Amino acid sequence: MTAPQTDRSAQLPGHMGRRHVMMAGAGLALAASPAFASTPDALEHLAERLRGLEADGLDPSWYQVPARDVAFSDPTGYAAGVQNAARLALQDLLHGRAAVPTGRIDIRRDTAALPLAPWMTELATSAEPAAVIDRAALLPEGAALLRAKLAEARLAMARWNLPQIPTGGTIEPGRTDPRVAVMRERLAGTDPVLAASRPPADPNYYDETLQAAVRRFQQAMNVEVDGRVGAGTQAALNRTPEQDITALRVALDMRRAAWKPGADRRVDVNLPDFTLMVKEGDRLVLDMAVVVGRPGRATPILATRLTTVQFNPPWGVPVRNAVEDKLPQLQRNPLALQRAGIRIFQRVDGEVTEVDPTQVNWRTYSRTNFPFVLRQDPGELNALGRIKFIMPNGEDIYMHDTSEPHLFRRPERAYSSGCIRLSRPMDFLAVLMEGMEGWNRPRMDRSVAEGRTFAVPLRRQLPVRFLYQTAIVEHGGVRIRPDIYGLDNQYLRAMERGPARPIASRS
Repeated sequence: MTAPQTDRSAQLPGHMGRRHVMMAGAGLALAASPAFASTPDALEHLAERLRGLEADGLDPSWYQVPARDVAFSDPTGYAAGVQNAARLALQDLLHGRAAVPTGRIDIRRDTAALPLAPWMTELATSAEPAAVIDRAALLPEGAALLRAKLAEARLAMARWNLPQIPTGGTIEPGRTDPRVAVMRERLAGTDPVLAASRPPADPNYYDETLQAAVRRFQQAMNVEVDGRVGAGTQAALNRTPEQDITALRVALDMRRAAWKPGADRRVDVNLPDFTLMVKEGDRLVLDMAVVVGRPGRATPILATRLTTVQFNPPWGVPVRNAVEDKLPQLQRNPLALQRAGIRIFQRVDGEVTEVDPTQVNWRTYSRTNFPFVLRQDPGELNALGRIKFIMPNGEDIYMHDTSEPHLFRRPERAYSSGCIRLSRPMDFLAVLMEGMEGWNRPRMDRSVAEGRTFAVPLRRQLPVRFLYQTAIVEHGGVRIRPDIYGLDNQYLRAMERGPARPIASRS
């Protein structure tokens, strides 16, 4: 499809990275564009619709809608200003407000599939141009549900007056902590059962009534339900509707002109939702819980293909893990790594030799001085578990089984050093090897049980995408996940800067 022609004479000058209508004296220096065919009443409906663009996650101030009193002092300028604002807003509603941030290869816009010219023509010729804006706003998948959730979050924000809980160590049930009184006040603001209960004589005592309220809150927020108020629960308690508003605004904009995957089988990993899905078009083939990189070692956004499966892999400990995680353990106890089957090697006179950890003064080594290589033998304790799924990328990221399955019981699962740990690796393996001659489930199980290390190239190399979507539309509702890597805030800043592209003409 041919891209719509752009009328450069219709471009509006920028200001601090944002498009705007220039004020010139008492009038408006406006782009030369055909007047709308709508009546004065319809024009006013359009102006009101543009003033309400925050319902779509956009800031009305970005479009410089003229104030109502300009309609009386300068009717012609008012009409032209509203029309230009409508054109700018329509473009953002259709193609997205933000220029895609660097590195966000998970966000792909297919603007060619949604040409602006027909929309601009309809906007100019419609008897009710506000209806054109409405239709464009609801075009992205899930937009109606996201807009409804955004309205709820804005209403909650207007009423929000609950205290923040000082963060720190875990608040344990049955103990006294100066933060408990604040926590009780915070929860009473959203839990009517707790609000109706009588607090203990000591307001800082974490009693059973408050424990029950904490458990209800943890259940509702998809945090581990244990009554203990650790870092995850503290973050959830301190989360404000403003954070939900950011997630929803970003989700709406990311979906505008979004590229739609085809019907071929693919693997999608949504990092902040800690989930992996194998899909064919819209059909779900397999889904599972995963563990992703912790914030200090974030899993990168990737687009690659699965090429190889390795059975019973050894683990070559990455240098960063070795110096940041393993070296402190060796400094405390030279035999600490032996129990996990980790062996230490060093190159001496050109030859690689195994090192006896008890013969090394580990305190003389540091992050910048570590001439050793660590390798974990295959087995039950191996960090990669029994299966490794290899996908070429420049970050040395792969997916694998794990020796710590208990982590999948936790709702928040950002614990790895960047790679993806799978809760159902054998089911994933069966999907990947489907149709490969001789590879049925019993053979896969035997290959794991034998303990022998070997690799098998995949006949069908499925594409893999690591996504970052904190607002998930499903089952007729919206779930919001924490912005674990801060990418929503990055995207919101890109929205505020605005798109670096001209507005298309209506021709």
